[in-house]
Amino acid sequence: MNGWIAVDLDGTLAEYHGWPADGSIGAPIPEMVEQVKQWLAEGKDVRIFTARVWPNGTAIQGAGFEREKQATEQAFRIQEWCRRHIGSPLPVTCVKDPFMVEQYDDRAFHVVPNTGRILRPE
Repeated sequence: MNGWIAVDLDGTLAEYHGWPADGSIGAPIPEMVEQVKQWLAEGKDVRIFTARVWPNGTAIQGAGFEREKQATEQAFRIQEWCRRHIGSPLPVTCVKDPFMVEQYDDRAFHVVPNTGRILRPE
């Protein structure tokens, strides 16, 4: 597979029970951590895909430069979390691009390409 795999952090790779005041990251979710390790062992490009690093978003409190600073701090925190639980830091982004080939997220629904039909779990 060419391209990269997007893995959401909160609620997918790490436990999430609401935004923590200190910006900390929850405990690892073992099944997804093992899946990421497997993809990496297969040579796949895996990236953390999270709003935590969006410098203009409401997920990160603050405004202007302070918000950008918080986004940067979150990126470093996420990379350290990955180093501790996955074994190496992973790229962190909040931007989809044409090279993203898969996305794993606790809030997403799959849409059948070119149909608009939403597949919902039963």
